[in-house]
Amino acid sequence: MNGLTVVFGSGAVGRPIIETLAARGDRVRVAQRGTPQALPASVEHVACDVLDADAVARAVEGAAQVVLAVVFPYDARVWRTAWPQAMANMLAACAASGARLVFIDNLYQLGPQNEPRHEDMALSEIGEKPAILTAVTRMWLAARDRVRVAALRCPDFYGPGVGHSHLGAFALGELAKGKPAQLLVPPDTKHDFAYVPDIARAAVTLLDAPDDAFGRAWNMPCAPIRSPRELLAIGADSLGQRARIWAVPLWLMRPLGLVYRMAKEVVDVGFTWDRPYAVDSGAFTRRFGFAPTSFAVGIPASALSFVAKDR
Repeated sequence: MNGLTVVFGSGAVGRPIIETLAARGDRVRVAQRGTPQALPASVEHVACDVLDADAVARAVEGAAQVVLAVVFPYDARVWRTAWPQAMANMLAACAASGARLVFIDNLYQLGPQNEPRHEDMALSEIGEKPAILTAVTRMWLAARDRVRVAALRCPDFYGPGVGHSHLGAFALGELAKGKPAQLLVPPDTKHDFAYVPDIARAAVTLLDAPDDAFGRAWNMPCAPIRSPRELLAIGADSLGQRARIWAVPLWLMRPLGLVYRMAKEVVDVGFTWDRPYAVDSGAFTRRFGFAPTSFAVGIPASALSFVAKDR
């Protein structure tokens, strides 16, 4: 689709979306509070706090499409106000400008499940962060008569240079240093992980899609489900290391959460780790013919990026 695309957030997920769009010659504006590092020369930057309605409206002015790829601190106390405010600002700005919105979303709002998560499952309020995302989902669903929204629901992600991930700096990054990988989650629970370059590719696919792809959520395609131990073994092999893992048992996370906030936040969505966590992405795959990157490619690329970073 031609026209200006405004991307909110240039972090782990936003940046590859920006770079993909810029590389093919699209007009791109990045909106975020701080100055992004090393943007492509053709990309415009505007200072914008996503929690400031007027600033968001100015950033979206003249846009044909918007990507919401912001990341807030992993803390329900922040999410409680930040996510509803950000979504309200985004919907108001897109309604005023007529821009379509691609929202890089999560799957917590589907709650505990014993089968692969699909888009038609009921929303859940089990846990603080799931309840917040359920409220945000209801906001954009209620606005579908005013704004064309497509939510790309992603599980935990990983990728080259992605530090904040269960497979990030404390896992693959530690293996790259010859140290044991550190996990706050069970190493042997099967869990879907999305590759960040694939998320960017899927987001651009939605930006290019006709309007009938909007007004709904899409689950992000992932490589066939594996456990963290299996994935870290692939990473260790690519680094010429032995896969050593130091993991905190799930039962210990609740008392640990009394003194360590991240542990408390993991417990809040403990249903993502107390059983296999699988995502049914068949709808996206059938519609767009999308093939995710294999772990045999993605994990070594991610592991070796930490070696390059330390040089």
